[in-house]
Amino acid sequence: MSRIAVVYYSGYGHTKVIAETFAKEVDATLVAVNQEGDVTEADWAVLDAADAIVFAAPTYMGGVPWQFKKFADASSKRWFTSVWKDKVFGGFTNSASFNGDKQVTLIYLQTLASQHGGIWVSLGLLPANTKAATRQDVNNLGGSVGLLVQSPADASVDEIPSGDLETAKVYAKRIQQITDKFVA
Repeated sequence: MSRIAVVYYSGYGHTKVIAETFAKEVDATLVAVNQEGDVTEADWAVLDAADAIVFAAPTYMGGVPWQFKKFADASSKRWFTSVWKDKVFGGFTNSASFNGDKQVTLIYLQTLASQHGGIWVSLGLLPANTKAATRQDVNNLGGSVGLLVQSPADASVDEIPSGDLETAKVYAKRIQQITDKFVA
């Protein structure tokens, strides 16, 4: 079975819950970017050894928070030596608004993966876009590049919509299945 690592930054805990939900579904290893934007040398080793890396960050003001950007900039040492070339990548983001410019964040994460020479895995799900659709449906926000999550600004981490949590599980399985094909 392939090794998947989820590297994430979470400002208020919501992205952490999504990362944990994703990781639990496929036994992925979690790597947390700390409040100073750093990860440990052991964390870098986990990412280097992974067959797939999933980037996760909330969307703040139309992009990733500075802590995740600092991590991304630090990954340039891996870029210079092509350590992450041909790895499988995916990503997800969370914001308080339904749109919240999450697409910009996903494109940033996809670009980061592409700069590393990675292979990006899209969400691969049709949107739940009928009149009968609810927040309990899978892909109720209609993502395609990656997983989109919406947590109201006044919602606790226990109030993340169940459809978004289920979408995280489905996306985790998709990344696992595709990664398994590449490492077989």
